[in-house]
Amino acid sequence: MTAALMTTKAMATTTILWMALPLFLGFSGYLVPKLGRLFALAVSIISLGYGLGRMLEPSSVLNWQFLDSFGVTLRVDSLSGYFIVTNAVVTAAVVLYCWRQGKNAFFYAQTTLLHGSVNAVFICADFISLYVALEVIGIAAFLLIAYPRTDRSIWVGLRYLFVSNTALLFYLIGAVLVYQANHSFAFMGLQDAPTEAMALIFLGLLTKGGLFVSGLWLPLTHGESETPVSALLSGVVVKAGVFPLVRCGLMMESVATVLSMFAVGATLLGVTYAILERDTKRMLAASTLSQMGFVLVTPAAAGLYALTHGLAKAALFLSVGNLPSRKFQVLRQGKLPLAMWVALAIPSLSMAGLPLLAGFGAKAQTLSYLSGWQQVVMSGAAVGTAIAFSKLLFLPTKLGWPKLKAPGLWWALLPLLSGLLLANSLYGDAYTTKNLLKALATIGGGWLIYGLMSWCIAQNFTKQLQLANVRLPATFERLENLIGMMSLILSLLLGMTLA
Repeated sequence: MTAALMTTKAMATTTILWMALPLFLGFSGYLVPKLGRLFALAVSIISLGYGLGRMLEPSSVLNWQFLDSFGVTLRVDSLSGYFIVTNAVVTAAVVLYCWRQGKNAFFYAQTTLLHGSVNAVFICADFISLYVALEVIGIAAFLLIAYPRTDRSIWVGLRYLFVSNTALLFYLIGAVLVYQANHSFAFMGLQDAPTEAMALIFLGLLTKGGLFVSGLWLPLTHGESETPVSALLSGVVVKAGVFPLVRCGLMMESVATVLSMFAVGATLLGVTYAILERDTKRMLAASTLSQMGFVLVTPAAAGLYALTHGLAKAALFLSVGNLPSRKFQVLRQGKLPLAMWVALAIPSLSMAGLPLLAGFGAKAQTLSYLSGWQQVVMSGAAVGTAIAFSKLLFLPTKLGWPKLKAPGLWWALLPLLSGLLLANSLYGDAYTTKNLLKALATIGGGWLIYGLMSWCIAQNFTKQLQLANVRLPATFERLENLIGMMSLILSLLLGMTLA
């Protein structure tokens, strides 16, 4: 008993030091500007070690209450480990990508602070600590989005900050209602709180996580940010909104039922936008909206899916940032060097669920928990994912190496692509004949549909079918309409929680 207590205290002390390190080194980067990028890389490597320790030891769980009377709680387990490892690898890749780009100390300091605050979300088990961490994330992300200091980047950053703060205002009201009902901010208090509390909290987290129509801020924000910032936003920042929902879904079955409906809706909406999108970065952003639905629909499988998505999406954003154009139409008229095509193909195939890559196991595990109509719909969405990423896979190629805008691209891709290969071993049970045939049929079906669509366009059948002109309206992405979407989601949540 004494040994167990000492082990718990040691874990708690290690965790506190690990949490404090990004804050210390982030601000130290201002004092020693030349070491800013080293500090950012060191923090991510330390987080990788810490996350792997938690991920590979499912029985090692830390529950620690700081303020018993308020329910301020820390929880670290294998689920936390998966998300922490994702944050670590993506952050390290972004730092390596920017290593020789002349980013100043401010950029690396904000990257380090963002990394630390995202990690804090992954170990929070109460609503008030989570609120503080999400607010810090919002500010750090805004400063990184606005880093170029152009009128466009500042507007996109302010738009993101306004949407984020509005969502968190709803969230905070819900958190207060939870405390009023339980005299505790702990996640478990949600089941005894008024239905309004659940609706308000979930609205804030669904918006932060980029889920369903309240997540339509993603395409513009991720599409217009600098390449490394887009990788951070899509690879880890949106998961800060999804993780608490996953945690609540694992704790309370009734909550999981409500969340699964929004997860399915987000998946279908996002994959539809991704298929119809003509801009590479906006397509990847729309895909993130869809993939967050996959993460949320099965909380028990969320860790592995979040890891594989984060690695693949960060690799894709960094690679797409080095293409000669963002427009698919322009890219089809030229030829990509083979090395660049490989950099795009590996994460794209992982996203589609190809065997031998981590995305295959993640999709198989997620679908194995579903049944009935949910499994059918999510399998259809997987076909849609294969269609969307066919736009990158079937670009014309040529032998050779590309002229890179960022010399650090290959160093950044090394941990990301290696992770997609190594993480393939985390769910060996996926390799059954049934799962292999299903994955190949899904990918093959997606490629076939994409080929038919391309053939119709090439044969000029678009006059009858209008395939080339189909686009979803951008009206819903306007700032005022994003706030309106929050009201709609709040009404839906209230109806579902009351039911």
